[in-house]
Amino acid sequence: QVQLVESGGGLVQPGGSLRLSCLASGSIFRINVMGWYRQAPGKERELVASFTSGGSTNYADSVKGRFTISRDNAKSTVFLQMNSLKPEDTAVYYCNANLKPTYWTGYRDYWGQGTQVTVSS
Repeated sequence: QVQLVESGGGLVQPGGSLRLSCLASGSIFRINVMGWYRQAPGKERELVASFTSGGSTNYADSVKGRFTISRDNAKSTVFLQMNSLKPEDTAVYYCNANLKPTYWTGYRDYWGQGTQVTVSS
């Protein structure tokens, strides 16, 4: 069984910073893509940032220049550094991983439980 556990959310004032972490644990043979999505109330879940299968990064236009995704492959962990936060960044942030649990299985999508980020004065 695979688990994605996020941490680092919270309440921050506009212009502030937060760092989210996501640890993938359990039966993991190979990770294809790993990244962050968010869902604000009344809106659809959207991609925030991710690593592509080739190792490059991909960002939503709304966060470019403010958010940075990074990873520690040895620890199957991905981070999201969020700077210059705005009220419109308020959402539940979800970690996502597309991975093979074992050599014999295909790639599957896994999601964390989500962590709340609230940007408000």
